[in-house]
Amino acid sequence: MNTIEWANGKVLLLDQTRLPAEQVVLEIGDYRQMIEAIKMLRIRGAPALGVAAAYGIVLGGQAIRTDDRGPFLEQLDTVVQEIVASRPTAVNIAWAADRMRRAIPQTGQASEIRSALSTEAAVILAEDITINTAMGAHGAALIPDQSTVLTHCNAGSLATAGFGTALGVLRAAKEQGKDLKVMATETRPLLQGARLTAWELVQDGFSTTLITDSMVGHFLSLGRIDCVIVGADRIAMNGDVANKIGTYTIAVLAHENNVPFYVAAPTSTIDPAMETGDAIPIEERAPEEVTQFRGIQTAPEGVGVANPAFDVTPHRYISAIVTEHGVARSPYTESLRLMFQ
Repeated sequence: MNTIEWANGKVLLLDQTRLPAEQVVLEIGDYRQMIEAIKMLRIRGAPALGVAAAYGIVLGGQAIRTDDRGPFLEQLDTVVQEIVASRPTAVNIAWAADRMRRAIPQTGQASEIRSALSTEAAVILAEDITINTAMGAHGAALIPDQSTVLTHCNAGSLATAGFGTALGVLRAAKEQGKDLKVMATETRPLLQGARLTAWELVQDGFSTTLITDSMVGHFLSLGRIDCVIVGADRIAMNGDVANKIGTYTIAVLAHENNVPFYVAAPTSTIDPAMETGDAIPIEERAPEEVTQFRGIQTAPEGVGVANPAFDVTPHRYISAIVTEHGVARSPYTESLRLMFQ
């Protein structure tokens, strides 16, 4: 599935808010449209957000009317800051912005800068697919044959430029001939597991069972789940992982039931400036995501709402972190640094 593409000076996005009922491709021609798409989860998933941010910067550069280097860079910096602020937890947005800044040539006017930005965005997109494929190859060894794997939220093709992180590991294991069954949580409140992960898995021919988030402990206690694998939006250097809200609960339950809990994410999701997960900013989203579903009110008017989009899973509950460079294990302060080398 092509989550994001560049064609004829525009970005083509598969609108994930419309799945699985409709497959609608959006044409994004302005960086403000890209920011709206990121905020409204039309595109989501840390690696995909990195690609979207890169192309948002390209669009922003195209819209700047001056060819004078100084004024162009000033206006471009405003574009970059707005894009980075669109979703605070997913570090891949800031990572992509840094990549794009470093791609700016030391000399030359706006035309050369625009060309360099377009080239770098295309590299980021192509690299993501290669990285995910490598990650899948490393992670597949962790997945036993004849096993049932639990996953939470969506860490598949839709969360990346292609192939996926956590689901990429499962795809690679299946390609090796392993017989897998997958349990996917609904992932409340926006049902990314039910709408997106289940859709991907069924299309790929996996034997898939959809469960509500609150059923996880029940199935773990019965021995019905052999391992858990999820993606990540930011990983601290000590191995603490920020991921979709509910991940922490699943990790604790898996630990209680002696079930391995794996995380699959590219090194671009590891934040070398973040020593522990305590400092990871947690995005608070609109209350309507909890009180409504697709415009239909499901809670009484006036009720208070808390809607953090992510939680942080302490490293002590994580059995391994799979990256494109290999599998990191505790102590993560050492193994994650090796991933960067």
